[in-house]
Amino acid sequence: MSGSVAGGYAFNRTRSQYLATRLSIADTHWSRLRGLVGKTTSDFQQERGLWIVPCRGVHTLGMRFPIDVIYLSPDKVVVHLETALAPWRFAPVRLKAASVLELPENTIRSTGTTIGDQLEIDTRSAGERAPA
Repeated sequence: MSGSVAGGYAFNRTRSQYLATRLSIADTHWSRLRGLVGKTTSDFQQERGLWIVPCRGVHTLGMRFPIDVIYLSPDKVVVHLETALAPWRFAPVRLKAASVLELPENTIRSTGTTIGDQLEIDTRSAGERAPA
């Protein structure tokens, strides 16, 4: 995945649930365009995630497995959800979204994530984080 970040995470503060503890970021033109295309389910297992910034909609063209998609406002509030988005599909564009979090299938259901939840995303590696 592009922009891999050791120790990056996505945490649902509303539900006190981690969505991803091995988070990658796609924040360049090419990394956003590529996304998860060409990856396999073994490349994108539970605990993984891809945060696409900026982003208002995604596609699964060239993908081999379904994903869950969380659309986030600029302040990381969930504004839309797509569960089990199948390969070779276009997800809707949401103008209120500033970024999108792509997660393994069933992550939304297993964490109870819903519209209005507040997420926390940290893409710094553990060594870059300020001491607690």
